[in-house]
Amino acid sequence: MKTNPFAIRTEYVTFDNQRIATDQEGYIQDLDDWSEGFALAQAAKEHLTLTEEHWEVIRFIRDYYHQHHVQAQVRDMIKHFRKVWGSERGNTRYLHDIFPMGGPQKQGNRLAGIRKTKGEH
Repeated sequence: MKTNPFAIRTEYVTFDNQRIATDQEGYIQDLDDWSEGFALAQAAKEHLTLTEEHWEVIRFIRDYYHQHHVQAQVRDMIKHFRKVWGSERGNTRYLHDIFPMGGPQKQGNRLAGIRKTKGEH
């Protein structure tokens, strides 16, 4: 179990008769509890409807974390998505537009089941 030692209080996201613990900001407590159902439920809680672009970013964040054991930096995301989507959408502004509650590093990490980045307030 990989629980979050920095959580001040525990809240829950419920879906499909599952109750998943998050911290007070919506970051998952146990990384092993993540599922697409969790992402959908957390997104709904944040009033965000996930599109295929959101899922591409979520998959990128999860894959990057599993390969490197650290959260992806925005510049790595931009570099990747500029190649995949082109410069019109592969930029900081667009990523923040589709993840309006903190951009891909905050909202994206929350939905991907990855904790907040080191040094994030």
